[in-house]
Amino acid sequence: MKQIKILILTVFVIWFWSCDNIKSDYPETTKVDHVDEYFGVKVEDPYRWLENYRSEETESWIKAQNEVTFNYLAEIPYREKIKNRLQALWNFETMKSPLKNGDKYFFFKNDGLQDQSVLYVKESYEAEPEILIDPNTLSEDGTVAMDENYAISGDGKFIAYQISIGGSDWHEIFIRNIETGQDMKDHIKWVKFSKISWYKDGFFYCRYPKTMEGEEFSGMNKFHKVYYHKLGTPSDEDEIIFENKEFPLRNYSASVSGDEKYLFIYEKESSSGNNLYVKNLQKRDGFVKLTTGFNYDYEVLDQVGDNIVVLTNFRAPKYKLVRINVNTLNVGNWIDVLPEKKEVLKECVLAGDKIIASYMQDAKTKLEVFNIKGDYLYDIELPTLGSVSDINGSVKNNETFFTFKSFTVAPTIFKYNVDNNTNEVYFEPSVDFDASEYETKQVFYEGKDGIKVPMFIVHKKGLKLTGKNPTLLYAYGGFNVSKLPSFKAERIIWLENNGVFALANIRGGGEYGENWHKAGVGLNKQIVFDDFIAASEYLINEQYTSSDKLTIQGGSNGGLLIGAVINQRPDLYKVAFPEVGVMDMLRFHKFTIGWAWVSEYGSSDDSIQFENLYNYSPLHNIQKDLDYPAVMVITAEHDDRVVPAHSFKYIATLQAKYKGSNPVLIRIQTKAGHSAGKSVGMRINEAADKWSFAFYNMRVTPVY
Repeated sequence: MKQIKILILTVFVIWFWSCDNIKSDYPETTKVDHVDEYFGVKVEDPYRWLENYRSEETESWIKAQNEVTFNYLAEIPYREKIKNRLQALWNFETMKSPLKNGDKYFFFKNDGLQDQSVLYVKESYEAEPEILIDPNTLSEDGTVAMDENYAISGDGKFIAYQISIGGSDWHEIFIRNIETGQDMKDHIKWVKFSKISWYKDGFFYCRYPKTMEGEEFSGMNKFHKVYYHKLGTPSDEDEIIFENKEFPLRNYSASVSGDEKYLFIYEKESSSGNNLYVKNLQKRDGFVKLTTGFNYDYEVLDQVGDNIVVLTNFRAPKYKLVRINVNTLNVGNWIDVLPEKKEVLKECVLAGDKIIASYMQDAKTKLEVFNIKGDYLYDIELPTLGSVSDINGSVKNNETFFTFKSFTVAPTIFKYNVDNNTNEVYFEPSVDFDASEYETKQVFYEGKDGIKVPMFIVHKKGLKLTGKNPTLLYAYGGFNVSKLPSFKAERIIWLENNGVFALANIRGGGEYGENWHKAGVGLNKQIVFDDFIAASEYLINEQYTSSDKLTIQGGSNGGLLIGAVINQRPDLYKVAFPEVGVMDMLRFHKFTIGWAWVSEYGSSDDSIQFENLYNYSPLHNIQKDLDYPAVMVITAEHDDRVVPAHSFKYIATLQAKYKGSNPVLIRIQTKAGHSAGKSVGMRINEAADKWSFAFYNMRVTPVY
């Protein structure tokens, strides 16, 4: 018995020693003598040169960092097994809710491992689907993606669609003849953040001026304009419909009412709130401004007679639906169709002569149906706790489609008939995973200030709470974004290994309306970090996990979240994944669309806001004496939303200052952007790398 114990101890010591001895010799990152002064405070920026992503020096640095990272990952013995399991989990057919136009149905479908989803068309409900646009044929490596914001012409003959190359936010518009399957000669470039809305023999869209060479992925985006493109004409002849030369840092989008009578222009100067303009296209009158200022959101659903139906949070933090008569536009004449109530009105769709309203009830979806006057009719029953998205319907059709999903239920499409209140499964995927073995619960934990914060927890049924379960905690916490139950094949890896997945609905999001959002904005941003830390402490105190088995993840604004909390409480975590994060809070507004986030974060150009940003900025609060968790920063070379310089400068600083034994690495994906453009193969490889890194550093051996 004693010999067996010695053998077990020896094996453990060897395994433990091997974990700590996968070498991470970081590339030396050159420092420059650069100092900025903010209101008398001198701030060093020794890695400013990494902001020039196209320089030979930066390209060499990227190559060297990736070499270290992938050499480290290659030494993890079960990395390939995790990748193989991910491929099996990913290999199921997926579909987006169909969009009905006339008698035709349009929808995206993926056979499971296709790099990009394919757009299909059916001539009728009973007809066989035919491929309309296959983005996989546009590149050999699967990095050309088709945006879901496509538009069908009023006569149903043409589709205008957008593609993105290498994950960039820059899009190009093409037009395809639906009957022949051939593209027209029309080609529009320098499109970004644009919808497409047809009118007569052309369409409205938005674009920026051509960007200077070398600044395509980092230069500040200015002078967004609304254009009209007439089918068959060169893009340089497109007519400017709407612009504002006095305010170069504003964005626009355009939409046309279903009967092509009205044009609506949305004007934004930040990440939330917009002005709304309307123009009668049957008259020569100019635009009429319906709103003033950027304090509220306005979204036009469509027009019904002389009324436009608008979803707004004007005097309604949890949103409401209003009816505005175009002949009496004064706000005093607006009529509430669906008044504000306890639940947040997340989305509304006009379908036939009904209104389908999607409410958030404690971060879960509840669907209700009303008549066009706003009288409640009934609920649409949903399978279980989950969320609904992609509700496609119109006033011209009595049938609508929507997608339901949950943490253990892959996206399932339902067909709902508003005339007879019938709901049936239209498409149900088949996943190599038994959902019945797992459970989802929702808890409400106390934030630092005593406010109750909801959190979803998912794990195997009967899981013992020993405090030793590998746990993945995810959150976002910003921009009024609501994180509802959703299905991610990659997360199944955690659940199959007696792990726990947790989603914290922290403040800064929109789960409880605009007040929940504002509670974590600007000078209140620390509340977001406090809520996340409190979620971490809850999971540890309730014996779901321990600090040695807790991994945290967040992307974009969530990447900022992860960077901030491991500066403030590194003792709580074993592994951290800050992904495509906003890490330099003093300079974020100087790149691409970053200026639009000032309303969310504040700006270093203001003395009070500077002090607040400087106090939590992930880049500027890395300390030499902290014992950081194992960190793998995730970014992409073509990310022109949160430019990769954020992640570059952050990891260079962390590698220079951190003196502990945990690895601090960066994984830089080439030919990819903020989220778009990644092929399925890229996504599987990235997930395999992340989870291998996490399990290895938590000293968990997966079951595969």
